[in-house]
Amino acid sequence: MSVQFSQEKLNKVNELITHYPEGKQKSALLGVLHIAQEEFGWLDVNTMDYVASLLNLAPIEVYEVASFYSMFNLKPVGNYVFEVCQTGPCMLKGSDNIIDYIKKKLDINVGETTKDGMFTLKTVECLGACGYAPMMQLGKYYKEHLTPERVDQIIEECKNNSERNN
Repeated sequence: MSVQFSQEKLNKVNELITHYPEGKQKSALLGVLHIAQEEFGWLDVNTMDYVASLLNLAPIEVYEVASFYSMFNLKPVGNYVFEVCQTGPCMLKGSDNIIDYIKKKLDINVGETTKDGMFTLKTVECLGACGYAPMMQLGKYYKEHLTPERVDQIIEECKNNSERNN
């Protein structure tokens, strides 16, 4: 299967590459991976190979970066990705209980997506909001001071938002 950016995204990629000196296009890799994930939903091997070809990199250079950062999805994910912090401060404030609650509530394990394709649960390292623990990232938003009740509210908000958009 051949992967190719839409003209709009390809223009964005080409413009991003111009921000770096000639021969240093690898510096654009994070940005291009974000564009690829936005365009294709997740980063499969074909997509990462395509990004490598655009930046004149060895595919392994792209795989290493994409697999290192938790913000990149290497398999399909739901419409809403719950990225729950599991580092020390959040764990001290009960993030392990929140993770367990979400697993039971949505009937999925970490790294899985609900049968309806709506929710994915991931655990991540520090999101830099220790004072608001336990917390998670949901898209570009932080959801803080999590409790089971707060998680229920977030799930309902996501479901209601999906219904409005369909």
